[in-house]
Amino acid sequence: MKEVIFLCLTLLCVGALAGCASNESPALSGSISAGSSLPASAPSQPASEGTAQPDVSSDGTPVVFMTTDISAEGLVKIYEALGASPSGKIAVKLSTGEPGSNYLRTDLIGDLVQSFENPTIVECNTAYGGRRANTAMHYQLAEDHGYTAIANVDIMDENGSMTLPVVGGSNLTENYVGANFANYDYFVVLSHFKGHAMAGFGGAIKNISIGIASSEGKAHIHSGGTGGSMWGGDQDAFLESMAEAGKSIADYLNGNILYINVMNRLSVDCDCDGNPAEPDMHDIGVLASFDPVALDQACIDLVYSAEDGASLVQRIESRNGLHTLDPRTRAHARARAARPRLRPRPTPAPAHFICRFCEHVSQPSKTASGRVPAEWRLATQY
Repeated sequence: MKEVIFLCLTLLCVGALAGCASNESPALSGSISAGSSLPASAPSQPASEGTAQPDVSSDGTPVVFMTTDISAEGLVKIYEALGASPSGKIAVKLSTGEPGSNYLRTDLIGDLVQSFENPTIVECNTAYGGRRANTAMHYQLAEDHGYTAIANVDIMDENGSMTLPVVGGSNLTENYVGANFANYDYFVVLSHFKGHAMAGFGGAIKNISIGIASSEGKAHIHSGGTGGSMWGGDQDAFLESMAEAGKSIADYLNGNILYINVMNRLSVDCDCDGNPAEPDMHDIGVLASFDPVALDQACIDLVYSAEDGASLVQRIESRNGLHTLDPRTRAHARARAARPRLRPRPTPAPAHFICRFCEHVSQPSKTASGRVPAEWRLATQY
């Protein structure tokens, strides 16, 4: 049985993951850019009882668990490392994926899903064409992909939408999610981390924003809250709107949620693409956390530190994908993007930034390349 690695990640609201205290030698190290438009950490204890491990370290660092064992057993172990005890009506949120895509297969996730009492796999319809554009086709696809054989399946917007408030958003004041969202007490967010043609990458944040949004909600997020076209609009507004919609989900569930990212089949294309590019980088592992920002940030760092991650890095940067994790104003983001990407530039003077969705104030220190330094350290082995 491969070990599960328990990683402490210091997540600054503006984008750093700094090393947490440990007597062990570093397991991995690398640089990470960007911070968070979602809360910097989930509640210190999930709402369900029985949490064996903290979701933040003693210094407030969000905790991420990792295993390199990408198997049914490894997935169960990474979940168990969280020490969560979900109760009530449990939803497992995943992407059912288009035919031919790299969606999560049931032989990998089935044991975990069936470890919950009477679980329901939940999804919402898409806002574009394809096999998931209407409820009847979507249910058939879920059956074709084997999901109905391991759990009940609920296309949550088959009965329309419900509205969640977005507090503090720059683009959204409301988020439209599947009407059946309210039927569940706890969400297990199971995401395939990969590239994305529009967002640059998809992970936990995209899965709870675009993924839980109803068909009309997806269009609302893609338009940056303007109600205009989903395609060709303000890219940063779209990315910010994903973070804002994700925050509304986290606020509503108030800790009754956990996140697992599977880093396999790391194509530059998403599971909404039925003809994705073949991955040209190695599989990495499975990561889990109560903090979706720390989790996605950890996955980003692993991609950036991989010797064969160039294609996925290029996809992320070509869509300004890291902006989803960036709490700074759009003006800051655009000023940064306007500078030549490959030209060395001096380290900017430290400045205080306030995360849009938390009261935390951080003082970043950037390298000449513009990336925020970070370090991971091995804290505990299982």
